[in-house]
Amino acid sequence: MIDMVGIGPFVTLPIIVTLMHGPASILAWLIGALLAYMDGMVWAELGAKWPQAGGSYVFLQKIFKGRQMGRLMPFLFIWQTTIQAPLVIASGAIGFSKYFSFLIPLTEMQKKMVSGALVIMLVALLYRNIKSIGKISVAMWVVTGGTILWLVFSGFGSFNAAQAFDWQLGSFDSSSLLFVALGQASLNAVYSYLGYYNVCHLGGEIKNPSKNIPRSILLSITGIAILYLAMQTMVLGVLPWQEVANSDFVVSVYFERIYNSHLIGQIATLLILVIAASALFAGILGYSRIPYAAALNGDFFSIFGRVHPKHKFPHISLLLIGGAGFVFSLLFRLGEVIAAILMMRMLIQFVSQAVGLIGWRLRERDVEMPFKMPLFPIPALVSIGIWLFIFISNETRYQLFAVSIISSGVIAFYVRERYLIDQKK
Repeated sequence: MIDMVGIGPFVTLPIIVTLMHGPASILAWLIGALLAYMDGMVWAELGAKWPQAGGSYVFLQKIFKGRQMGRLMPFLFIWQTTIQAPLVIASGAIGFSKYFSFLIPLTEMQKKMVSGALVIMLVALLYRNIKSIGKISVAMWVVTGGTILWLVFSGFGSFNAAQAFDWQLGSFDSSSLLFVALGQASLNAVYSYLGYYNVCHLGGEIKNPSKNIPRSILLSITGIAILYLAMQTMVLGVLPWQEVANSDFVVSVYFERIYNSHLIGQIATLLILVIAASALFAGILGYSRIPYAAALNGDFFSIFGRVHPKHKFPHISLLLIGGAGFVFSLLFRLGEVIAAILMMRMLIQFVSQAVGLIGWRLRERDVEMPFKMPLFPIPALVSIGIWLFIFISNETRYQLFAVSIISSGVIAFYVRERYLIDQKK
């Protein structure tokens, strides 16, 4: 849950409100919640069946096993993960530095220094065994949940229902423009829901995974969806949507307005920064296990498979993923990073995983499944449909970026296959 929240809802809320011309932005948050539930069913089935480090890397191997696709799809996933994981880390760090400037005005160079320092600090915190990390995560969630609840309950005295539900759908010139706006708004909302699957990356380190992985996924989505919908409604019931759309620190301004105190706004900002750091903490932890799992199977560079001699965690993978995230946090802007992350992941990870699970379940009808999604395969099909809707309704440059990553990965795969064949000869 701390991975899901992070800086996401605080930096994407103004973007979503702008795209949807006000309170109709609730539609994007609802689409995000629906997608998280439907796709979460896919992850819950796969995570309960194969609770191993690596998440999608393991799942794609299993569901496409026995075919060339069983080697190609995991390779493509690792290929895009080496780019996408540092981008995710960078997006959180950039968002952190953006909100930090509410406390202390920063130049662009100073913001980059803050984001880079945050990544270094979190990697240092993660350089320890998993039990210690679990205790830190619980403390971080108390701050995360408590801050959002404070946000929601603080607004009741100033809440304006007419303002909060004044949809402006008539302001769109055509239904096609509304379609595009909803797709782009949903992209940003989905970014704020990402992380419900993070427990699958740590499957080998989870007690009773056949029950706890599905519980973790579905309970997390439920809790976060309620909090996001309440947050959106309350903020737009207190602040005019035009002000929300033009604010870089919308939640800080929200608290400042309610309590008529800049100090309260600063305290709220500090809590948001803790939340952002907490999400990055969880994200770096999960991503560090993916190249590690691939390296153990001989599908990635062997150096990623090394574990710390004393605490038994993949320390080289952690350092390399964190290092790349540090570099990316210095190079890119937030909006570009968010779009690139999701568009890159949709086809290879989310859509392919859902399609593969449906095919595997139809072929292996007698296989025991610790968790089965209700009404199979409807949730998986709905998930595929929503992912494709978001993909086709977004900017061409990001579509081309996603296709180019896939194409370059396919080329790299076949070059590697030819090399391995030649080596055997």
